Amino acid sequence: MRINSTIRSVTLRSLSVGLVVLAMSAASFGQFRVAITIGPPALPVYEQPVCPGDGYLWTPGYWYWDDDVTDYYWVPGTWVLAPEVGFLWTPGWWGWGGEAFIFHEGYWGPTIGFYGGINYGFGYFGVGFAGGRWDNGHFFYNRAVLNVNVTDIHNVYNTTVVNNTTINRVSYNGGNGGITARPTPQEEAAEHDRHIPPVAAQNEHVQAARGNPELRASANHGKPPIAATEKPGDFTGHGVVQARDAGAPYKAGENHGGAASPAHPAIHPNDLPPAERPTPPNTGNAKLDRQYQKQQEKLSAQQDKERQKLQQKQDQEHQRLAQQKDNQAKTQQLEQKHQQQTQQLQQRHTEQQQSLQSRQAPARPR
Repeated sequence: MRINSTIRSVTLRSLSVGLVVLAMSAASFGQFRVAITIGPPALPVYEQPVCPGDGYLWTPGYWYWDDDVTDYYWVPGTWVLAPEVGFLWTPGWWGWGGEAFIFHEGYWGPTIGFYGGINYGFGYFGVGFAGGRWDNGHFFYNRAVLNVNVTDIHNVYNTTVVNNTTINRVSYNGGNGGITARPTPQEEAAEHDRHIPPVAAQNEHVQAARGNPELRASANHGKPPIAATEKPGDFTGHGVVQARDAGAPYKAGENHGGAASPAHPAIHPNDLPPAERPTPPNTGNAKLDRQYQKQQEKLSAQQDKERQKLQQKQDQEHQRLAQQKDNQAKTQQLEQKHQQQTQQLQQRHTEQQQSLQSRQAPARPR
């Protein structure tokens, strides 16, 4: 069975992975959402290709599902021409619906809506969009967030953005290990704005990704060879970007819905992806650059030590609990505690990194 966005009826079909296809309401263009019982892999780490021209807006990459091969496949991030002046892109997102993971289709609209609290990067840090804004019929790009060549595009500005969202590469909301964000009143209001579904170029981009076996999660293990493209559907041009790393160790079929349990353990420090290290500074002031680099190395060593310490503590708690009988309920409570500890540790490390970068930012050339 192929997913066809033009079909308006509800189709249900039982598969070994619990695939269900649901029709959305008429207000959401009658398009399909895909629902399965296994969550998508973590978001890969990749660089953004340069913006190909004025009026192009960034649409982040995401995992989608192909029921023909019962596998997720990566839809590369790409630049897309906005369908109307003043319209912005709200990314699609996976969310746990109580019985299955459901994909909520992205859309164009005058304001950014809820996209699951997923940190897609490049201005989409979980809430809203920090990569640019419309002004007098032109889109102005924030060079601190987006990869823009100022030789070709002159409507730019530079505003440093402090990303307060935990960078954990998780690609879904709710369920076991998912993002816990809920829509803000502003995001809920955005749902009632006039929306435009994905344009033809975006739909063709998705189909091109679906037809490329290398983009299947089982083939690339969460590290797609085509992570982003300069233009939709162009998978062979000079603007193709490979993933630098998988967002987390790939384990097929591990992200099941429901609360953390002995069969589906919580996230621990060893499960977190390697911390992203900023590129060495090059401000033109060698002394300041060396000072910043030493501070960065000291912070990285300290954070690695804290990760190891917390992992050792959690391992010891698991070992003590394993010696007890009738420990299923206690194990679930311990897993939930460990997940909370790990998330708090990562949040603190993210804030420390952002604080160090913000102190260095004024010294860097604009």
